[in-house]
Amino acid sequence: MTIFKFTEARVRDLPLGSGIHRDTDVKGLLCICHKTTKTFACQGDVRRDKRLVRTVRVKIGRTDLVRLSEARIEARRLMATIQSGIDPTAGPESTGITLEEALTEHLAERDLSHATTRNYQYHMDHYLGRLRRRAVADITRQDCRDLMDRVTKRHGKTTGASVMRTVRALVNTARRHDETIGANPVDAIRVPATPKREVGELDVANFWSATEAMSPLMRDLQRTFLLTGARRTSLLGVRRADFDPEAGILTFTHMKTGGAWSFPTGRWLTEVLKTRMEEDEPLNSTWLWPSPGSATGHIIEPKRGGVPSPHALRHHSRTMMIAAGVPYAEGALLLGQRLPGASGGYVHQTHLVEALRPHAQALEDLVLVQSGTTAKCVTE
Repeated sequence: MTIFKFTEARVRDLPLGSGIHRDTDVKGLLCICHKTTKTFACQGDVRRDKRLVRTVRVKIGRTDLVRLSEARIEARRLMATIQSGIDPTAGPESTGITLEEALTEHLAERDLSHATTRNYQYHMDHYLGRLRRRAVADITRQDCRDLMDRVTKRHGKTTGASVMRTVRALVNTARRHDETIGANPVDAIRVPATPKREVGELDVANFWSATEAMSPLMRDLQRTFLLTGARRTSLLGVRRADFDPEAGILTFTHMKTGGAWSFPTGRWLTEVLKTRMEEDEPLNSTWLWPSPGSATGHIIEPKRGGVPSPHALRHHSRTMMIAAGVPYAEGALLLGQRLPGASGGYVHQTHLVEALRPHAQALEDLVLVQSGTTAKCVTE
């Protein structure tokens, strides 16, 4: 870009295809030399509450049809409008719903889990501070590109992609409340998919040995993760009242898919959980996995002690179900997953506890055999 004082002669002599030139006399006045034509334009920053909303460029006219003096008059008028915080290129007036208000509407419209709600709010508080009070209609593709680049550089690709998915969802919610909002600006960005978690093979004997060295409570917790395939929050949020030792049913109420999930515990696990409840009874806790020093009263983050994470153990549990001969649908239901297709919506897992019990027992039997646990323990 070159900057000089425009005159009729100098503008006329500018070569086609030479790009953008800026006038020194009138702020914002440009002469843009395209391949076949030259046009006057005005460019400026729209600011509201001392914040940059967007940079706009308005075409004034071709240089062979508009005199320089007329272009300067029009540029001054347009710059006065832009500097007053008005976008001369804006379409119909919008509701002005902000990204923060869109989050409130988004959460009100959906029955989301506490963890999902907390995740949305965390993104707003920690990554979207520059956009949270901006009108969604004013958020541009460039704003989204800058946000993606900034979060990715500071926190990594996975976090950057997760934040952009949050913005996409909130903009879509805002669009339902304001029909003047155009296309979702996040759609112009290639948001990478969440990378698949790599989980190595599990040596069950080593896992069993490692858990044996833990405290009795943590030992039983880690083994229960493997024998149920439960998610971390689902298992840690179980209360004593959620386990029926006589029926051998462990009920999870904190589910990602919503609703309750009843798991038929195998014979060995049933005895382990009975013993666990008896040993922890003096603590007078309502939780199955108590932690008196925790703010919640139960374990929040299980100690690893060299064993795989709860999520990795869920992967191993699913894999071992296949090795134990558990069919696909039954394995998915044991993990509390929804079956695909229209018919999947008609299947209610809590009604099939006893039908699923042989499959849960098959998983337990395989784990115990591979762990080297004695046959006596398996049959008890």
